[in-house]
Amino acid sequence: MQRVKAKSTQTRLRSKKNRTFAQSFSTLLYKHPWLTLLLLLGPPLLWLLAAYLGSLLALVLQSFFQDSSSGQVVRILTLANYKLLLTPANMEIFGRTAAMASAVTLACSVFAFPLAYYMARYASPRVKGALYLAVLLPLWSSYLVRVYAWRLILAKEGILNYIFERLNLDGLLESVLDLPLIGGPSLSVSFLGMFLVFVYVWLPYMILPIQAALERVPKSLLEASSDLGARPNATFRHVTLPLAFPGIVAGSIFTFSLTLGDFVVPYSLGNSAFFIGQAVLSLQGTSVNIPLAAAFTVVPMIIMGFYLLGARRLGALDAL
Repeated sequence: MQRVKAKSTQTRLRSKKNRTFAQSFSTLLYKHPWLTLLLLLGPPLLWLLAAYLGSLLALVLQSFFQDSSSGQVVRILTLANYKLLLTPANMEIFGRTAAMASAVTLACSVFAFPLAYYMARYASPRVKGALYLAVLLPLWSSYLVRVYAWRLILAKEGILNYIFERLNLDGLLESVLDLPLIGGPSLSVSFLGMFLVFVYVWLPYMILPIQAALERVPKSLLEASSDLGARPNATFRHVTLPLAFPGIVAGSIFTFSLTLGDFVVPYSLGNSAFFIGQAVLSLQGTSVNIPLAAAFTVVPMIIMGFYLLGARRLGALDAL
């Protein structure tokens, strides 16, 4: 009986100590809000610094090392890799990639705005939900599956070429493919086909930011513009479009950066002309020149750094 009482007493003392510790800890957190913030943000920030920023720092450091003939990295600092980036062939790769990213971004903004505007202004809740599903549904499938599906669609034996033949427009398609910059043997091996696939896979990333920006445009401003005698097209140009422009720039961050670093689409549908992602893949996998591959990856980082600074000045980061 005494043992039972002793155990129960010990249990009560332990629970009392636990309650006292919990109360003291709660009081400490209440009196020092910064400590609560540190405990909440500390682990993810440490992971961000170690895993993300640490890997980027290691990548940049690798770009200053030398490469030996055996494929081994020689840890001697040099600027030789960055001098190689300035060769005409490599500058052509950067220009080609930036031009494709710019074209894809511009096309996505043109195609996305009407749909986003309809979703924000005119669609009923049921229709808006269906449109959201239609926009997001392609993202549920594998990225590789979508790219290779488009490779079959754009092939000479694909459904798109078959439709052109049935409509007696195969001559027009061949004329387009004969153009020097965008053409090729078929749509599946041309810059035009690559452009179409890029627009398809990144279009949802442009629609959603624009739609979110348009949702935040107060209807009272549109009504005030109408009350002051402005026509609908004037209201669109001077009120709606300027307020939605940060959303367009926010969407362009996704489309531009994703196109800039992608290697799957150029590898699957492109020709022998390299893009940045292909060059990095070739240097790391075939040539085994890790420092030069790291130097190549620094270029899109610099480009996106300037791009984000411009987007921040335009207020696009608030629309993300």
